[in-house]
Amino acid sequence: MSSAARSPSAEAIAVLQERELRTFAGAHPRAAELMQQSERYWQGGVPFHWMRDWPMPYPVFVRSAVGATLHDVDDYAYDDFCLGDTGAMFGHSPPAVARALTRQAAQGLTAMLPGERVAAIGAALSARFGLPCWQMTQTATDANRSVLRLARALTARSEILVFDGCYHGTVDETLVCLVDGQARARAGLRGPPGDAAAHTRVIEFNDLAALAAALADGQVAAVLCEPALTNMGMVLPQPGFHAELRRLTRQHGTLLIIDETHTFSAGPGGCTRRDGLEPDLFVCGKAIAGGMPCAVYGMTAALRTRIEAMPANAEHGHSGLGTTLSANLLALAAIEACLTEVMTDAAFAHMEAQAIRLEQGLHSLLAKRALPWHVQRIGARVELGFGAAPARNGRESAAAMLPELERTLHLYLLNRGVLLTPFHNMMLLSPQTAPGAVDRLLTHLEAALDELAR
Repeated sequence: MSSAARSPSAEAIAVLQERELRTFAGAHPRAAELMQQSERYWQGGVPFHWMRDWPMPYPVFVRSAVGATLHDVDDYAYDDFCLGDTGAMFGHSPPAVARALTRQAAQGLTAMLPGERVAAIGAALSARFGLPCWQMTQTATDANRSVLRLARALTARSEILVFDGCYHGTVDETLVCLVDGQARARAGLRGPPGDAAAHTRVIEFNDLAALAAALADGQVAAVLCEPALTNMGMVLPQPGFHAELRRLTRQHGTLLIIDETHTFSAGPGGCTRRDGLEPDLFVCGKAIAGGMPCAVYGMTAALRTRIEAMPANAEHGHSGLGTTLSANLLALAAIEACLTEVMTDAAFAHMEAQAIRLEQGLHSLLAKRALPWHVQRIGARVELGFGAAPARNGRESAAAMLPELERTLHLYLLNRGVLLTPFHNMMLLSPQTAPGAVDRLLTHLEAALDELAR
């Protein structure tokens, strides 16, 4: 029997999906009612359109989220492996962060002045990630936009380089893809001020020959890179990739920006510390303040010197860097609590231990059924891929995706109290994720695979 024959048939997927859609609708009358009411006032019935990107006809409405568990308005509880798609990687409302926010809320939310603990927070960031100088923003998108502007200003170059399948938020220049060897704006990009790919070069991840060629003319200001691709399926770097990326960028005077927003799951200092990466600029958001809107970007001492030597005749409000609420007092309180009390070595050890249990369990399920799929892991982040072997780049990863099977599995699991991220088969483990939650995920996934094989 061929590998393809061992995968579920389209007919089996469609039958199971239709049944699970009926099950969901019958079990969530209050969510249906709230959706109907919300559609009068909100685009798509939700306050943020990504909230419709789930496999259900309408989303569950959250009543509470604590630790690694969600409770919805229809009185169901869910083992949460989505965790706000990384924003709540350390659990929902970590007690230390909740206490810090409660204290600070009575003492000021925002002031456009530094809080008294900024020196301590800077020291904690430097100790954790190894870069000596920092700035704060509201989101990782803001941070990426800022570091790209700085890179262009410092190098007097207009071009940037990203990898096909990358994810760096909603920065226009990064919403591009590789089509027939050329950079093109991604399909569906709405209202860009011009061609989003006009000053962006795109190459395949892990393609060092293409990287060398793209940097050779000395016109690229910065390479913006995730340590591993995480939003086009999980694609890990090949041995030696990051070392050669660093060598080539230095050789051509190109700045290297490492975006750890998703790969922070690798450990207490992300892939940057675990793997000895040496970025000029570093970005981390989403989970850095325990789910409170906050992001940071760091820089080397040499880059700080260059930035501070730039002409100071521009008004800050017109530099293109920063927003009024950046580094507000509430965010400062949250990030300090998260850095010092939540993101501990013990927390990461627990997260990784549960992730390894899940990884091993998934491997066992695939082996038992001879399914031609694979499993990838970055610390506490685990992903089930439908390709026979791990992809080497975004193109290979995209080609192996089975969207309807993915939607059906997600819906099946949700109907049994297990929540996965809606975008791909990513499962994230938090310090509050218990072994029982991992066991339940594996049990229900096994049941789904059994049904699909009939």
